[in-house]
Amino acid sequence: MTCCWWRATRGTGLAQGDLLSDCLVPMLTAEPEPLAVEPAEQTLKRARLIVVTQSCDLENQRVEFVALCPIHTLEEFEAPNPEFAKKGQWENVRKGRIEGLHLLASAEQPDNNRASLVVDFGHIVSIPFPYLAKHANSLGQRWRLDSPYLEHFSQAFARFFMRVGLPAAIAPFK
Repeated sequence: MTCCWWRATRGTGLAQGDLLSDCLVPMLTAEPEPLAVEPAEQTLKRARLIVVTQSCDLENQRVEFVALCPIHTLEEFEAPNPEFAKKGQWENVRKGRIEGLHLLASAEQPDNNRASLVVDFGHIVSIPFPYLAKHANSLGQRWRLDSPYLEHFSQAFARFFMRVGLPAAIAPFK
């Protein structure tokens, strides 16, 4: 079944569901610098990210920073997380049974589930809007999630953050 999960876009305009490759992300050390010491040079890492900030806030430039999550190929994700290479794990992610992860079809091979992309909602980065708009423009053509896949993605992100842990639950029915 061929479907159109993504559509091509270009320019400085940003929207939720924009796939942005090669974004510079500052990496901080595990230990904070003492206040009396000048901050050390920041380490930067290049990452493929997907925008999670609401499109209306981006269009109206109501945000100073844009929230994004890393998006990986299955192989990239499996390398540091070998448990996901086991049979059935990606099916659990596809069905929404693994908290914080969401699968999206590949823009180039939507019918090949091994070409799918996995979004890690548990790792959010914030990047200044002006940098991201300039970077998006420099990419030329890029991919943007199309409806209804965008709404499904947005709903999955919202579900991850709206979870409420209860101190006690109703006992199971027997």
